[in-house]
Amino acid sequence: MKFSKQILLKLKNKNRRLKFNKYKILKRNKLRGKIKGTIERPRLSVYRSNENIYAQIIDDTTSKTLVSCSTLDRNIKLEIKNGRTCEASEIIGKKLAELSLKKNIKKIVFDRGPYLYHGRVKALADGARAGGLEF
Repeated sequence: MKFSKQILLKLKNKNRRLKFNKYKILKRNKLRGKIKGTIERPRLSVYRSNENIYAQIIDDTTSKTLVSCSTLDRNIKLEIKNGRTCEASEIIGKKLAELSLKKNIKKIVFDRGPYLYHGRVKALADGARAGGLEF
């Protein structure tokens, strides 16, 4: 289900039958329709919960996860006190860059998902850039 920007706004504002979660899914699919990961440039997908942050590098042509990292990993959990800080997100970005460079992945496409490029998502991207990834 792909909708234009005008239809999404109409659905959100005028039709209250559409629940917020469905609107969020439509918004995410609209963004994800523009961003595709290939073998040469896989997609870095970010999921942010209240307690933790997760990131994975995905090849969309084969639908395979190439590298993944989160604040729940044992090595990272020892370095951080709390998984919901910007420092933890930056460590995740650096660790993800380190793991991807071992698999010869240097260029990626950043997929922020439904989240704004601000705070923890931005810190993860900055950490990945500092680790050597290009996007």
